[in-house]
Amino acid sequence: MKQPISLTWDLDSIFPGGSSSPQFEDFLKKLEADIESLRKQVAVAESPADADATATLDGVIELLQSCAGRLTQAAEFTGCLGAQNQQDKGAVRLSSKVTGLRAGFEGISSQFDSVLRQTSDAVWAQWMTRPEIAPLSFVLSESRDLAREKMSPELESLALELAVDGYHGWSEHYETIVGSIQIPFEDKDGTKLLSVGQAFNKLSDDDANVRETMFRKWEEAWAAAADYSADTLNHLAGFRLKLYKGRGWDDVLKEPLGINRMSRATLDMMWDVITRNKPALVLYLQRKAKVLGKDALSWVDVDAPVGKSSGKIPYEAAAADIVTQFRKFSPRMADFAEHAFDNNWIEVEDRPAKRPGGFCVSFPESKESRIFMTYSGTPSNVSTLAHELGHAYHSFLLDDLPLFNQNYAMNVAETASTFAEVIVADAQVKASTEADEKLALLEAKIQNSVAFFMNIHARFLFETRFYEKRKEGLVNAEELSALMEEAQKEAFCGVLSEYHPHFWASKLHFYITDVPFYNFPYTVGYMFSTGLYRLALQEGPSFADKYDSLLRDTGVMTLEDLVLRHLGVDLKKPDFWQGAVDLIVEDINEFLRMTEQFA
Repeated sequence: MKQPISLTWDLDSIFPGGSSSPQFEDFLKKLEADIESLRKQVAVAESPADADATATLDGVIELLQSCAGRLTQAAEFTGCLGAQNQQDKGAVRLSSKVTGLRAGFEGISSQFDSVLRQTSDAVWAQWMTRPEIAPLSFVLSESRDLAREKMSPELESLALELAVDGYHGWSEHYETIVGSIQIPFEDKDGTKLLSVGQAFNKLSDDDANVRETMFRKWEEAWAAAADYSADTLNHLAGFRLKLYKGRGWDDVLKEPLGINRMSRATLDMMWDVITRNKPALVLYLQRKAKVLGKDALSWVDVDAPVGKSSGKIPYEAAAADIVTQFRKFSPRMADFAEHAFDNNWIEVEDRPAKRPGGFCVSFPESKESRIFMTYSGTPSNVSTLAHELGHAYHSFLLDDLPLFNQNYAMNVAETASTFAEVIVADAQVKASTEADEKLALLEAKIQNSVAFFMNIHARFLFETRFYEKRKEGLVNAEELSALMEEAQKEAFCGVLSEYHPHFWASKLHFYITDVPFYNFPYTVGYMFSTGLYRLALQEGPSFADKYDSLLRDTGVMTLEDLVLRHLGVDLKKPDFWQGAVDLIVEDINEFLRMTEQFA
């Protein structure tokens, strides 16, 4: 791996010049022209009357894939520009333009889906077996089935156009709210104004006083912005509910479950297994409180470190360790990670004006990915880095497939990322020889279980109940905070002494418009990846190829069919989920053994 490793990513290799890039402007002009050409072609397209007539639509399908890929390329580029500098007004302008293009494209796609919808079953069966189309049959059939459950193409197109300044506009407004928030923090160098991203890192600081002080300021800052956030959240939910009503959809989970290609039965089974096993996590949290010298943990203590790590982890050391651990599982994964570091695909610099959080995006035209986070040297940062590299590896495995088949759901996306994270975390625990460091690493690993089983469960409960309440009218900031705290108390089994009522305002995921219910897929991915890791430990090196094959099929199968085909497992039964939990409980039991003196 090349040294030194850059702390900033290279976006110029995608489009040089940032938000002032002439190349990007040209790219958008060509894309806009092709979308217009596609519009004209789809406007005159007719449902094929026989198998021979289906060939007349091959060009439309090819152009649909091309425009979809370039729209993703454009959207991810503008998203990266805005994330690296929330004050970049040019990025905001470009993002708005791309959103408009996407809305137009989605309207055209909706019209084409009507062509699919009106095709007879007999002709459809012949169409999907043509060699040129067969590889796309799952995605096209999925689009056809969904079209039959939506409004007319004209109404769907209108809704998409109105969403630009309505639905998506409110999401962009939330970004403006976040970008305007500055939180004061005092250290040895005096008082500083921190961005939301910088302040968030302080919430997991080693120093309890720093965590507590920042949590108070964090709550104050979001309380001050609560009315604005509440307006935004209400209008986002209101748009969705009106759209669902127009389509005749009563269940707010219908769309997110469809997007994630999984059934309600599978989701319910997973939550049921988790809920039945929460007593183990309660024991862990109670013991952790004693280790920290507290009667009970507050919200800000949940992620507090236990034990003693070797201090701040240099970025270069984190990168080297990730590559090393990946190589033990899969040389191919390790080589890919090295390529990402060597080619400056990763943005980690700690500086003002960056967006909070971390993400990975893929550029289908360039066949590259970019990873975004703010690295401050904590074990959690190392986990995030491994997590995002897992996303990038997943996309890499699909690069040679048709673009439609690269569109995998969020739950399996989070499987690949969390699997990569578990590889590194488990290896770190096993390799540690110092008791305090081993405890710190083990505890950090268990924290993920708390996050996915309790924190995200709270988000899921909150959002489900909020949508039901929103059907009756606007929900004000005070009511939202009450719903949030109620959900947190239930999800954490009442074990905490203090909760985070304004979490609903501070969490970006509630304001994302691309994917509704941006919560439960994380837990599905975590449970799925842990179950996969258990199988990998049992099978050994040969599992790496099986893992790659599974990931390559994530864009062309439901979650249930994917797991049944590659693992022979029925996700509607508890066995696989319980096996994943059992692996987590082993870590908890080890933590309890290592902290027996605090019992």
